[in-house]
Order: sequence, then C-alpha cells, then structure tokens
Amino acid sequence: GAGGAAMAEGEGLVSVDYEVSGKVQGVFFRKYTQGEAKRLGLVGWVQNTSHGTVQGQVQGPTARVRELQEWLRKIGSPQSRISRAEFSNEKKITALEHNDFQILK
Repeated sequence: GAGGAAMAEGEGLVSVDYEVSGKVQGVFFRKYTQGEAKRLGLVGWVQNTSHGTVQGQVQGPTARVRELQEWLRKIGSPQSRISRAEFSNEKKITALEHNDFQILK
C-alpha cells in the first residue's frame, strides 16, 4: 500500500500533558481544542486553570498527537493569543485511557 512506509514512523500511541499560556480563556479555546482533537481522532481532556492557562492531556497515535501539539503551539482558537505551549510527561502507552475528548469544568 502507498501509506505503508509513511505510517511506520507514526506508529504506537503516546500520552502527553500540555499547558497553554496567553489569552486562552474566554475565547472558546477549549471548544476549539476539543474540535481539533476529535478531528484528529485523539482522546483526552482540556480545562481552564485558576491561573489563566488552559491545560489538559492528549492521547493517540504519535503523528496525530504531534499535529495537535503544533496546533496548540501556533493556532488555537481564532480569538486566542498563544504565548507559550508546554508539553510534559510524554510516554508511550499500549491503550487509550480515555473514551473521547472532554472539556472539564
């Protein structure tokens, strides 16, 4: 198949925690993050923090997770202004630990 070799590199599942700083609350950042994650077929969660950032966890195929990381770093929701996106606790997982991508209150 045409996609065989390309897929090999992105094989396996990863879990990554993230925190995004900037103007990211009150700009539908969580809703857009959820939409983008679902579009990519990822699971996890996103929530606002008490100190004005948005944080969460994302799990899925490595290549797809990388796409969401880029999105969190550079794009976000239309009204947002991202100053920094930090990723931590990246680890390989054998199975997804979430059923879908949720917005937590």
